[in-house]
Amino acid sequence: MGAYAAHGLRSVLAAAELATVQTAVQYQMWHALVLLVVAGLPPGRARALATLFFVTGIFGFSGSLYILVFTELRPGLMTPLGGLLLMAGWLTLLLAGLVRKRANPH
Repeated sequence: MGAYAAHGLRSVLAAAELATVQTAVQYQMWHALVLLVVAGLPPGRARALATLFFVTGIFGFSGSLYILVFTELRPGLMTPLGGLLLMAGWLTLLLAGLVRKRANPH
């Protein structure tokens, strides 16, 4: 999607729309990489919650930006809710790390 946004869409979209697609692609890409790291964590509640938050956040945030640019629909609260879900994923990882450090201080 990133290469298509950078090359294929440049002649089709206005500059603001292209910037929106590039934002969606960047958030999708970085959080997909985070999901690979999360998949390597020990099984448990924190891993499951972080995965849920990141996956739904990617669909909500990046998906809503794609919808905004490529359709006539307006996603409404989907974008900020997707962003909140991404933040919840990061918060889950942070709290899991703090709890783990407290349980095993060495």
